[in-house]
Amino acid sequence: MRKPRLNFAQILAMNFGFFGIQFSFGLQQSNMSPIYRYLGADEASLPYLWLAGPMTGLLVQPIIGAMSDRTVTRWGRRTPYFLIGAIFCSLGLFAMPFSQTLWMAASLLWILDAANNVTMEPYRAFVSDKLDSSQHSLGFLTQSAFTGLGQTLAYLTPSLLVLIGMNKDAVNASNIPYITIAAFVTGAVFSIGSIAVSLLTTREHPMTADEIAAARNAPRGAMATLREIAAGIVDMPQTMRRLFLVCLFQWYAMFCYWQYIVLSLAQTLFGTSDQTSTAFRDAGLVNGHIGGFYNFIACIGAFAMVPVVRRIGAARMHSVCLALAGIGMLAIPMIHSEALLFIPMIGIGLAWGSIMGNPYVMLAGSIPAHRTGLYMGIFNMFIVIPMLIQIVTLPLIYHRWLDGNPENVIRLAGGLMIAGGIAVLFVRQPAPSLAAVARG
Repeated sequence: MRKPRLNFAQILAMNFGFFGIQFSFGLQQSNMSPIYRYLGADEASLPYLWLAGPMTGLLVQPIIGAMSDRTVTRWGRRTPYFLIGAIFCSLGLFAMPFSQTLWMAASLLWILDAANNVTMEPYRAFVSDKLDSSQHSLGFLTQSAFTGLGQTLAYLTPSLLVLIGMNKDAVNASNIPYITIAAFVTGAVFSIGSIAVSLLTTREHPMTADEIAAARNAPRGAMATLREIAAGIVDMPQTMRRLFLVCLFQWYAMFCYWQYIVLSLAQTLFGTSDQTSTAFRDAGLVNGHIGGFYNFIACIGAFAMVPVVRRIGAARMHSVCLALAGIGMLAIPMIHSEALLFIPMIGIGLAWGSIMGNPYVMLAGSIPAHRTGLYMGIFNMFIVIPMLIQIVTLPLIYHRWLDGNPENVIRLAGGLMIAGGIAVLFVRQPAPSLAAVARG
């Protein structure tokens, strides 16, 4: 059955909560490696300290996705998860920049990522629940646009704070700049505030009597949930299986980029690896500028992709975007001017906008509606498993194959992005999904 079509304003309001979620992720991407270095972390060991994100995603999202499919409350199936996750995310963001030790920062990241993961997949399932298949491309690419907007502001907030008068070199006893502290406090407000806007403006579709009966009669308990996840993996649609290799390349690459871009810029622009120096903090601000720019490109690019995806398909669009990002990442270590860095950021921004939207367009049309939460959670495993592989393998090759040079990590990321662009060409969507997208 076709669901009622929503107008553009309604789709924006429904997805506005993604702004706060992605502001949080943007703060992590741009600040966690510098925070760890400020607190004394070893350069080669940085990937280990990013373990919280993929591990919590691997453990939390499939379970929460499956639970949300059979949740019955007067507020809906997905809504309780949005609210609980947003509250704990805000608390984690507020506490993070006040970390006094490395273990404290790493522990808070586990809490923060777990909270974000409680919110994330029910939110994606909510979009699939709410929209007719002919509007899936617009719905998921709108989420992608809010990803770009939230992360743009997250990257730029420290620089904006400097512009209004804060001292970029003022640090606390743990060597963490006060502009970083203020950025995280701002994120805590945005996290809960944006989710509240979506909850107040958008209601879930009422469950039918059959859906309520099925949810209430579904097996309960941890073992039942794990069996459901295992069965979902066994019955996984072919489109979803073929997306795994794409995700392996693109997410390994993005994790490399986020972890080492500040360290790479510190060397190429300022000739330093000293995390206590003014030059290192300047590299962090440069990363804020270019990161804000590529996320802005992701924001506007996501909307621009909607008619192109309808014409050529999500897979071809995604392939082009990943290839452009790969070329840009390969070029970054050769650039020694901040102004020129904005050129490769165009490709990275288009890829980031595509990563957060087009795989879900391909996925949504291939999964059964009554298992949307489960499969959105399982699909997140395709994101976190590559991150776990990166965390385990990169420290092993950092000195042996990459010469202990963060610039080579960025080059590796570029090559993997191009490989992902090739792999996505082998992903085929079922014909009904393509027809539905064309109708939109």
